[in-house]
Amino acid sequence: MSHKLSILKNDKGENISPVLPSEIKNYLIDIDGTICDDVPNEEPERMATCEPYPDALEILNKWYDEGHIITFFTSRTEEHREITENWLKKIGFKYHGLLVGKPRGGNYHWIDNHMVKATRFEGKFTALIKKKATIEVFQS
Repeated sequence: MSHKLSILKNDKGENISPVLPSEIKNYLIDIDGTICDDVPNEEPERMATCEPYPDALEILNKWYDEGHIITFFTSRTEEHREITENWLKKIGFKYHGLLVGKPRGGNYHWIDNHMVKATRFEGKFTALIKKKATIEVFQS
């Protein structure tokens, strides 16, 4: 599936990073502790046999079928790419990409020139709802 990006220009007429249509979400989804049990890199043999969390497969594949982009973003290393891709295929996850090498340790603070929405996984995949929250932003 290809996604049509909108070409944008700055006030000087120079091209800037394109964006997806507003109805398409670009999901970056962690693997360990989010779609299956938390398997540390030090125990890669468990990566091939862990079970997905209830509803993870159904919800993520639904988002994929709706046209959203699904990219798994994991602290697993390049050494774990093959076992991870084989597991994703065996379970039946539909996805567009796999990014390995996410820094370990949590406490992530993402700074980007594009809008970023973060949703903390708390044990169950369900529909996403809107909720007001306090966020940190750069001082004007």
